[in-house]
Amino acid sequence: MYLKSIEIHGFKSFANKIVFRFHNGITGIVGPNGSGKSNVADAVRWVLGEQRIKQLRGASMQDVIFSGTEMRKPLGYAYVAITLDNGDHQLAIDYDEVTVARRIYRSGESEYLLNGTPCRLKDVNELFYDTGIGKEGYSIIGQGQIEKILSGKPEERRELFDEAAGIVKFKRRKTAAQKKLEDEKQNLLRVGDILSELEKQIGPLEKQSETAKIFLKKKEELKALDVNMFLLENKRIREQLQSVEEKYSIANGDLQETTEKYEGIKAEYEQIQSRMEILDESIESARAKLTDTELLRGKLEGEINVLKEQINSAKGNEGHLENRLQTLRGEINAKNIDKEAILKDKEEIDGQLAKVEKARDEARSLLNLVQNKIEELNNNIESGKNTIIDALNSRATIKSKIGRFDTMMEQVNIRKAELNSRLLRAKSDEVKQEETIKQLQEEFETINSQIKGLNDSQSVIEERLSHIHDELSGKDQALRDAQVVYHQEKSKLEALANLTERYDGYGGSVKRVMECKDEEQGIIGVVADIIKVEKKYETAIETALGGNIQNVVTEDEDTAKRMIAFLKKHKGGRATFLPLTSITNPQEFKNPEALKEEGVVGMADELVRVDEKYRNVAKAMLGRIVVVDNVDHAVKIARKFHYGIRMVTIEGELLVPGGAISGGAFKNSSNLLGRRREMEELGEKVKDYLKKIDSLLEDIENTKKERNKLRMELEDTKSRLQDKFIEQNTARMNVIKAEERKNEAEEGFGELKNEEQEIEEKILEIRSSKEAIVKELEESEQLEINVQAQIQAFQEELEKQRKKESEQSTEVSERELETEKMLQRQDFHKQNVERIDGEIHRFASELAEIEEGLKYNAEEIAQKEQNIAIIEQTITDSDTFRSDAEIQLKEDISKREELSAKQKNFFGTREELAERMTALDKEVYRLNSQKEKLEESIENQINYMWNEYEITLSDAASLRNEDMTDLSAMKRDAAALKDQIRKLGDVNVNAIEDYKNLMERYGFLKSQHDDLVEAEKTLLHIIDELDTAMRKQFQEKFAEISKEFDKVFKELFGGGKGTLGLMEDEDILEAGIRIIAQPPGKKLQNMMQLSGGEKALTAIALLFAIQNLKPSPFCLLDEIEAALDESNVGRFAKYLHKLTKHTQFIVITHRRGTMEKADRLYGITMQEKGVSTLVSVNLIDKELDD
Repeated sequence: MYLKSIEIHGFKSFANKIVFRFHNGITGIVGPNGSGKSNVADAVRWVLGEQRIKQLRGASMQDVIFSGTEMRKPLGYAYVAITLDNGDHQLAIDYDEVTVARRIYRSGESEYLLNGTPCRLKDVNELFYDTGIGKEGYSIIGQGQIEKILSGKPEERRELFDEAAGIVKFKRRKTAAQKKLEDEKQNLLRVGDILSELEKQIGPLEKQSETAKIFLKKKEELKALDVNMFLLENKRIREQLQSVEEKYSIANGDLQETTEKYEGIKAEYEQIQSRMEILDESIESARAKLTDTELLRGKLEGEINVLKEQINSAKGNEGHLENRLQTLRGEINAKNIDKEAILKDKEEIDGQLAKVEKARDEARSLLNLVQNKIEELNNNIESGKNTIIDALNSRATIKSKIGRFDTMMEQVNIRKAELNSRLLRAKSDEVKQEETIKQLQEEFETINSQIKGLNDSQSVIEERLSHIHDELSGKDQALRDAQVVYHQEKSKLEALANLTERYDGYGGSVKRVMECKDEEQGIIGVVADIIKVEKKYETAIETALGGNIQNVVTEDEDTAKRMIAFLKKHKGGRATFLPLTSITNPQEFKNPEALKEEGVVGMADELVRVDEKYRNVAKAMLGRIVVVDNVDHAVKIARKFHYGIRMVTIEGELLVPGGAISGGAFKNSSNLLGRRREMEELGEKVKDYLKKIDSLLEDIENTKKERNKLRMELEDTKSRLQDKFIEQNTARMNVIKAEERKNEAEEGFGELKNEEQEIEEKILEIRSSKEAIVKELEESEQLEINVQAQIQAFQEELEKQRKKESEQSTEVSERELETEKMLQRQDFHKQNVERIDGEIHRFASELAEIEEGLKYNAEEIAQKEQNIAIIEQTITDSDTFRSDAEIQLKEDISKREELSAKQKNFFGTREELAERMTALDKEVYRLNSQKEKLEESIENQINYMWNEYEITLSDAASLRNEDMTDLSAMKRDAAALKDQIRKLGDVNVNAIEDYKNLMERYGFLKSQHDDLVEAEKTLLHIIDELDTAMRKQFQEKFAEISKEFDKVFKELFGGGKGTLGLMEDEDILEAGIRIIAQPPGKKLQNMMQLSGGEKALTAIALLFAIQNLKPSPFCLLDEIEAALDESNVGRFAKYLHKLTKHTQFIVITHRRGTMEKADRLYGITMQEKGVSTLVSVNLIDKELDD
């Protein structure tokens, strides 16, 4: 297995699609710094599944996508694919070529592809297990990883050794097993908890289930009793109902008849009654009117008396109100006098209060002045202190500036000295640069002429290759034609052989017999198998044989008998057998003189070839048949010998004794005799065509060798041409760079002069600034002295003002107290005035109410006197109406007495009918009630059966037990059952199903629990086995790596000693790795004490040791020899070449020694800024021109 190609598009600086094609050996990737060489290693690491963006030198995964330049837009995705030759199937996949690809988009979406099919990162990782290939393997090594191997902690080196020891897959399996074990433990815990809960439920639920079963059994017994009782009761009640309905019908008919008679009498009676009621109403109305008139007269007289009494009362109340009015006016006058006295006292107090407040305000003003003065002094003192602090801070800043200016002056002087030195060097370098430019230009012209010569040589080779291509095309066509014919003939041969082997064309019985040939040793074959004949006689001999051609030849009669029995047993038909032991004396031809006749070819048995042992068989079948050239001669011979000879012509006409002739269009479809001959002929043809194909292949191979030789020459020419192009580019770039350096030197010289002038100006500026700073420092110190004196004066004045403040505060407090007392007196008088005003207001309100009452009283008296006059007039009018009403009343009473006499005759008959109706109605009601009760009883029974058992009357009838007829006994049994059910208490009928489901679930979970326990044991056993296997394998491989490391170390260093060790007191599967190196002539020391080159060479020795023991199919090295000197680079390259026997190397390098050992070089440049491009050159001679 080896790396065939890397395809990169849009990854980092590779904006264009670039394909690197590799072969076995060493491929070098070269180019200037920043051209994108290391991006190739990043691309391979990325496509193999690297997820750590720091390892790819980015901030986020989208950073690997080409981000654009000034001239190009950013791309939307990055794509990398590596193709490996898997002809040896080292990778566990059924492909001879494996392509792993990865694509990422700016949206963040990413995908992996395996031979174009989307896959997972896990699939990619598993594909490369134990091959050394992978993001964490040792197939991609950069300087960062060299540093990690050397300077990392012992534990950090572990991954490399695990991969080399081949235990990574075991570790991952162990991790997976441990994770699965943890999951199983969690599942076991959950199942255990559930089982524990279920076990708690099983006991109670089992008891409930048993109780429920007893309950259901009792319930079924009760149901049988209830159903049969229901049927018996229902039958009894329905019989009663039928009897009651008959009685109800009779009683109801009598009631209707009596009611009709009663209604007739009642109608006549009601007419008289209605007239009497009208007269009664009229009489009653007249009497009521008379009564109402009397009552109205009495009422009106009473109202007159009341009104007169109210008038007298109102006149008495008027006098009382007049008296109260006078009293209130006197009270108001007295209150006004009190108010005037209080207001006079208040005016005096207000005058005194104004004087006291004035004195208080003056004292407050003096106190404020003192306090303002104190505040001013405090502010001045604080300001002075701040000024001093600012001055101190300023002085500290100034002093630091002075120190900085001193430092700057020293640095400027140093720069000045360096500048003078650079100016001298610049003048001396100018001449050397001109000589270098001239030399580089000459080299550039030389390379151009060499390139021209190589281009001419390339054209000649390409022309010859074109001619060879045409020649090969012709030979390839001839080869294809020969191969087509060869395959056609071979197919015919195989088809004919197949027909022969299957005995196609023979009878079914013969086929059945021949199928037993391998088992039955005595079967020799059919006649056609033992006879060979020339093509021109095939038709004649096959005609002569006729059906005998399908006879089976056997060793003896026993074999023949066994096969006949076989055919009988299997009903396989009939067959003729020819045992060699029975065919020993075939009959001789009786007319040998016929052989001398014209046209006779010979005896048929003499024209065939057979083994001597089968000669008698051939003679028995063909020894009496004469072969003649044509039918005319045959007819003549037949006549001559009286039609007693059996003859056959070359064309297949058959003449038999007796004179019969058969012939005609002989198809010879079976051609049983010709098959063997055809097979031999076809075999010869196939051999001839095969020789021809071999000859063509040899010729093509020779032409291809010539073509390959020319191609190698062409490749060599292209390689040298490419090399020259690189040298040309390098020479051109060297000339450009030399000219740029010259221009830069000239510009630099001018810049140095400018810098010299700037330095002088800077010195003057620093001196001036320093003088100003010193002066500022002196002013700051003087300011501090002046401010300190001011602060002292302010503090003395502050003490005086604070004493004055204390005195003034005492005086203000006294004035405040006096003012407060005066305010209290003023408030007391104010409250008295308000109280008096309130009383005066209340009296005034009452006075207004009394005046209003007097006015209203006078109006009332006048109104009542007017009402008395109206009532007296009403009494006079009512006396006239009363006399008319008495006359009408007497007439109505007379008419009513007449109607009452007529009515008395109806009462006797009506009473009799009424009594009968009442009796019948009671009977109907009683029967109806009894009927409803019976119907309700039936309905209740039906509802009970439905509610209790969900069965209808028809359903119940199907459950009738004819043996149950004793209703009272059934009721006793039912009562006993109900009592038993009641004693069972609350029954959970669902407990039976719940218990069944619970036990099923418990059984399922118990089996799961047992399975989990077994799985846990299995996983623990697997982990133990993995640990044992890993320990054993790691110990063995680590010892081999350690031994190989020491060997490689001595070879690379030319002596010394390299040692590997495990950290003590740690598990061998987790222990860190110590690397100890002892270069030649030095003491044994750890890695940190080695030089940079020694460290790098030690790490390389370790990687080479691992490659020796477990070679990876390919290895990509990114400038790992950068820290080595030239001699060590040579050793590195030499050893690298030694490893190419088992490993393909891709080396990113700057070192000439490594390039010289490379079989092919890829150059990477950035002709367009920010975009990497590719240049390729073959180095078959493995040499680089100086």
